[in-house]
Amino acid sequence: MNEKKSYQRGMLTGVAGGILGCLIVVAILVVAGVNIFAANNGHIIFGAEEESSMEETELETTIEEEETGVLTEEFLEKVERIYSDMQSYFLYDIDEKALRDGMLDGMLKALDDPYSCYYNEEELVSMMETTQGEYVGIGVSVSQNVNTGLITILKPYKGAPGAEAGLLPGDVLYKINDQEITTMELDSVVGLIRGEEGSTVKITVYREGEADYLDFEVERRMVEIPTVEYEMLDNQIGYIIVSAFEGNTDEQFEAAMKDLTEQGMKGLIIDLRDNGGGLLDTVVNMLDYVLPEGLIFYVKDKYENVGGEMYSTSDCYLEVPLVVLVNENSASASEVFAGNIQDFKAGKLVGTTTFGKGIMQSMYYEDPRYSTAIKLTVADYYIHSGRNIHKIGITPDVEVELEEELKKLLTIPHEQDTQLQAGIATLMEAMSLEQ
Repeated sequence: MNEKKSYQRGMLTGVAGGILGCLIVVAILVVAGVNIFAANNGHIIFGAEEESSMEETELETTIEEEETGVLTEEFLEKVERIYSDMQSYFLYDIDEKALRDGMLDGMLKALDDPYSCYYNEEELVSMMETTQGEYVGIGVSVSQNVNTGLITILKPYKGAPGAEAGLLPGDVLYKINDQEITTMELDSVVGLIRGEEGSTVKITVYREGEADYLDFEVERRMVEIPTVEYEMLDNQIGYIIVSAFEGNTDEQFEAAMKDLTEQGMKGLIIDLRDNGGGLLDTVVNMLDYVLPEGLIFYVKDKYENVGGEMYSTSDCYLEVPLVVLVNENSASASEVFAGNIQDFKAGKLVGTTTFGKGIMQSMYYEDPRYSTAIKLTVADYYIHSGRNIHKIGITPDVEVELEEELKKLLTIPHEQDTQLQAGIATLMEAMSLEQ
């Protein structure tokens, strides 16, 4: 077996956009470099602006409806009165910026959508750093349960501060610097964990089997973690682990593919377990490298408008058998990848049913300096076969569970990894059929 290699041009942010290392089950599916939506009279449409076809009476009705909406004169007067009372009677000093941010944050929380949120200046910088791959942090990936709100560590990266301090997969975050965070939104927890390079953060976790909570002092430092790792297994089986779909993950993936091909790869396993998603353009580029020509993605908005179609071309097509490993934490962009592999019958999926996030978010910058933004759920997305997997997930072709005890290990030995071994067996069968 050849020595494992990894590309480290990308850096994952310590805590940004609701993550501690760029893997999050509720990760956004963002269009990078492609603006699918355009605003038109308050509607969301696809492509260029459409000409307005509303008659004058229709326009008058729309204006009347707007006047009876949320921002009525009566409501704005109420806000002014509340603010005036706060200024006059509140015992302590008022942080005006925090107050404004809180009001805007509350508007987005009222949508009752775990994927829509407001980003203040600090949060927006953190989120942008995440997608660019650079950050100072502790180097662990997490997921937040959208029902309970609990934040669980999926993977502390080897060599990063979190792993060195002793954090393990399955640890549930309880307190940050002695502040309980079990009812907090992920973005707020992000703000508590981030800090200056060289400083420390106290992480308190619940660990199954332990009688009490565990405390860890973790140093914040520049963390460099690859989103693609690869090696050649026995029988000339290439093995590529993709931990997230970041800005340069597609370049790392292509380099790994070329190297494995030059080494004589006869079959390929792509591991998307615990990959919470990322950038749409990145996953499309990677699919383009392994799929034949065809439609791989489109979206439908609240008005039933269909658009945003993305296609694979015939320039690159994988010519060896393929297996993709997935689990319950494979979400969003990972499901776009895995679902299309299944739809095109380009390979077999092995593991457990995926998370089930079939909706797309888009960013809207809310001031001229692009210093604050909101993220809104704007569309359902559909893959090649026309299916939407939201709250359903993707059922693998070969269903294999991983023992709970193995999920808690920092690194699972290949020979004990039942899902990987099932993937190898499935691939070996396909390889033998091709001979």
